[in-house]
Order: sequence, then structure tokens, then C-alpha cells
Amino acid sequence: MVVGVTVMSVEVTPEPSRPSRPALAAVPPCAPLRHAERLVVLGDSTAVGLGDPLPRRGGWRGVGPLVAAALGVDGSGYLNPAFTGARMRCVLTEQVPAAVAHRPDVALLVAGMNDTLRPDFDAARIAADLTEVIHRLRQVNTTVVPVRFHDHSKVFRLPPSLKRALSARVAELNAAIDDVVAREGVPCLDLDRLPGAYDLAVWSVDRLHPSELGHRLLADGFTGLLAEAGFAVPEPVSLTCGGGVEPSAAGHVGWLVLKGIPWLWRRGREFLPYAAVIMWNSFRAR
Repeated sequence: MVVGVTVMSVEVTPEPSRPSRPALAAVPPCAPLRHAERLVVLGDSTAVGLGDPLPRRGGWRGVGPLVAAALGVDGSGYLNPAFTGARMRCVLTEQVPAAVAHRPDVALLVAGMNDTLRPDFDAARIAADLTEVIHRLRQVNTTVVPVRFHDHSKVFRLPPSLKRALSARVAELNAAIDDVVAREGVPCLDLDRLPGAYDLAVWSVDRLHPSELGHRLLADGFTGLLAEAGFAVPEPVSLTCGGGVEPSAAGHVGWLVLKGIPWLWRRGREFLPYAAVIMWNSFRAR
């Protein structure tokens, strides 16, 4: 939620350069474009849309509705069962059944970062769960597009030991995702390669979730990959911000007190034992 008074965004953000696209299997020039009629968004709080609030406390918008609009998917064809705190196993067991019943043409997947902050992190299990997510959705002819992650420690300031620990976990997570993507032959959005991925304007006040501009960059990246996969994109995503709200200074402070600090306390306690091992190994290496 956004705490405190909010004001409508009245300024527009200049459009940054478009992201470069990873190579995909070529679509034959004569192949007709697929028109997506159903879209599902799976994953965690970023998939929910946190960081891109709607006016008058109307909830979150985020990457999902932006991609739906670009693909021409109407409200009846859009489904978002994502929820905050979701891990990859949550996506498989709690979100995929609803997604399969929806029979989407496209499924976007943003999950894995919550796994990196838990003491039972297991890259092999994450890879197995991601593989099963792809297989189940393929059974209903769905194109699945996961993401690989940027280095959060470059955006969210942390003590050096925690920064090294988080960077190491993200590297393990990405290696697992890379293996699945290569083996299954699915498109994957590399957040580390998005232009401006480490610019503060791309991040909301918490530095953990994309801002409106960040969600627009995600949507543009997803639709670019889908276009290369043979889907029609009738209305390309605009990188000019509009239609959302910008939290006030009071909202920034309110979020930090009510949400940010408690979240850091909960996750920090779970993550510190792993960080301590990183510190000890670094000390021994020196």
C-alpha cells in the first residue's frame, strides 16, 4: 500500500532508449503473427504491480496491464494470481493451476528473488520448479516468459558482507534460470540488460520494486521478446509515464516506518547466517 497523501503525476518522463533483445529462434518471415487473446502474470510482488500505484487508492497497475494493453488482451482475457512474498514453489503449487484453467496464450513469470532471502535457498529445487511450471503451461499451448535478475545490491544499499551474500545468491539463482531457459528453449527477459536498470528513477521508494517507469521498461522488454516469438503487438508500450501516482514525501517516510524497516528485520534475521558464512570465507581468503 502507499502510505500518506499522494499527488497525481503531472510530469512526463522522457523515453529512454529501447532495451536490446536477447537472440531467439528466428520466426519464418511468411509465418502469420499470433494474436494473444489470454494473458496470465505469475509471481511475486513485482508481478502484482507494487511500485506503480493507481489514483485514488485504486490498487496497483504494474507490468501486467501494460503488456495486456500492448497485446490487445481485454479484461476477460487477463488473469493475475500473483501475490506478494511468492516463491517459485508457490507459483507452481498455488498459481499455475489457475493459470492452466485460464488457458493463456502467454504467461509472464517474475519469481525467485524471495527464494534468495530464505535460509532454505536451493537453486536446484528452484530450477526443477521452474521446469515444471513451463511444462504444465506448455500442455495448454502457452508461451512462458520468465526473467533472470539484476543485482539488487547495486540498487538497495547494504553492508558489504550482506551485499556479497546477496550478489552470490542472485548469481546462483540466475545460473539455475539460465540452465532451464537453455534446456527448454523459452524466451527470457534479462533484467540486468535493461537500459537504466540501475537508475534510481526506475525504482520505487523502497528500491525493491520498479517504479512506474520501471514497470513500463519491464513491459516493453516482455513485448519485445513476444514480438520476436511471433506475437502481434498492436500497441507498443510507451515509456512515457502517465496514469499513475507519485508518492509524497510523507508517503516515503510512512512506507519506510510501516513497511520497509519491518521487512528488513524479518528477512535480515533469516539471511544473516548465510551472510556470516560469506564474511568468514572472505576473512579466511584474506
